[in-house]
Amino acid sequence: MKQSQLFMSTLREVPAEAEALSHQQLLRGGYIRQVAAGIYTYLPLGWRVLRKIENIIRQEMNASGAQELHMPAIQPAELWKESGRYDVYGPELIRLYDRHEREFVLGPTHEEVITSLVRQEVSSYRKLPVNLYQIQTKYRDERRPRFGLLRGREFIMKDAYSFDTDWEGLDHSYRNMYSTYERIFKRFGLRFKAVEADAGAIGGQGETHEFMALAEIGEDTIVSCSSCEYAANLEQAQMAVIDEADRRASAGTDEGISMEKIATPNVKSIQELVEFLQVSSHQLIKTLLYKVDDKLIAVLVRGDREVNEVKVKSYLQAEAVELADAGEVQRATGAPTGFAGPVGLPLQLLVDHEVASMLEGITGANEVDMHLMRVRPGIDFSLEQTGDFRNAAEGDRCPRCGESLLFHRGIELGHVFKLGTKYSDALSATYVDADGREKPFVMGCYGIGVSRVMAAIAEQSIEGERLVWPISVAPFQVHIIPVSVKDESQSALAERLYRDLTDMRLEVLLDDRDERAGVKFKDGDLLGAPIRIIVGRGAVSGEVEFMGSDGAKVSMSVADALERIREASLAN
Repeated sequence: MKQSQLFMSTLREVPAEAEALSHQQLLRGGYIRQVAAGIYTYLPLGWRVLRKIENIIRQEMNASGAQELHMPAIQPAELWKESGRYDVYGPELIRLYDRHEREFVLGPTHEEVITSLVRQEVSSYRKLPVNLYQIQTKYRDERRPRFGLLRGREFIMKDAYSFDTDWEGLDHSYRNMYSTYERIFKRFGLRFKAVEADAGAIGGQGETHEFMALAEIGEDTIVSCSSCEYAANLEQAQMAVIDEADRRASAGTDEGISMEKIATPNVKSIQELVEFLQVSSHQLIKTLLYKVDDKLIAVLVRGDREVNEVKVKSYLQAEAVELADAGEVQRATGAPTGFAGPVGLPLQLLVDHEVASMLEGITGANEVDMHLMRVRPGIDFSLEQTGDFRNAAEGDRCPRCGESLLFHRGIELGHVFKLGTKYSDALSATYVDADGREKPFVMGCYGIGVSRVMAAIAEQSIEGERLVWPISVAPFQVHIIPVSVKDESQSALAERLYRDLTDMRLEVLLDDRDERAGVKFKDGDLLGAPIRIIVGRGAVSGEVEFMGSDGAKVSMSVADALERIREASLAN
């Protein structure tokens, strides 16, 4: 394509609202333009990249045995009420009414629609297993859209759904999709890691993994072992636990220890308490009140730890978990926020392993401006419900091998779930087995954020001011830049290269604009072709400058440049 004909408008300045590097580059390079917060138009360059990403996904999904279909974005609200997710999904679910006041939702995902479809179309085990997928626009009313395509209200997703007769079949489907995802992300040239994860609003009855691109801008924290293959996101990460009884025994006897109430005027936070008492936060027991569905509970963690609400929700098999408000804390404890403690508290106590292993600790006294010293877990309050209720932290040990855990930032690209019979039970989706018995489908769900993948690839492909796309997804594989189109030898050689490379079935962009060389090179940095051919003064002797993804410029003959390009394109 000739660059003079390309609908492309580059920006010289970094847009003020763009925090992530990928967001900056995609805006500056003319790949996307914002229509509203979290909603973007894909310009021709961006659409070319996106379609290549989709095609790679489509190729690998088809090779895995999955079959493509297309489902509507507008879904009847009745289906979501039937599955039980209408209220669970919360304000992110965009709701609307037609002219007859029938309620619909804009699909953030399609478990309900696909389950409804299969229950109509498949009645016998003979038609199973089946895996159906689509690549389609999704909608979520994000509270805070940010980082461009990384968190939007409208985005493109590949979602697949497997239906099996039993759990053994689901295991096979799950492993098949897991391997397919590995192939897909490798073809994108991404640095990624698969981690154990929480099922979130999708739900499920088995293992689930997220595929994370490693990037500092990522909103997710990846916890991985420094020695073995263990990896999980922060919501799901576990850590080695020293047995509470052993830890307490090693700490010595608790004879002679008794609680003491002390005045702590206006001391509410952990940091304030540390400074007031001149103690370590390790010695404090933090009591946090949560509203779990319609019930108040208390969660106890060490003073330097953070409660993991996902683990609490999973332990209690709850639908919703949120911190109690100030009024609820006051009514439950008799004191304002900052003075809650487990002693005498008439609530269910979830006690983290670390707290259970403490010989004694300092807690709130459920009385304004008062705390308790030398509170003994298991003696002064119950240890009936102990477990892992905190976030992993630096210095923790791997739950599998005991070595240290490492922390990285990551961008979630894909998620694979074992749904089990969650949706088939709720929607009465069944088949008849070989013995004539009616059974629910055993389902899996497998998603990839297609537009998010585009941003993640860009995030990992930025080198200084230059964006360098992997050749598998680059909008153009080769960018030919004649320094001066007014120079007849340069113009003729550039045109010849353009014809030769196009005949090789490569996607080539020829900068035929009458612009200064500096403008062309800056636009080339934003356009991000992995191979750049600069045609300058050497054109008269058949010499060009070859610039690969490493940014190094090498002078060579046209024949050598064509051979280098042929090798690079064949390698990808």
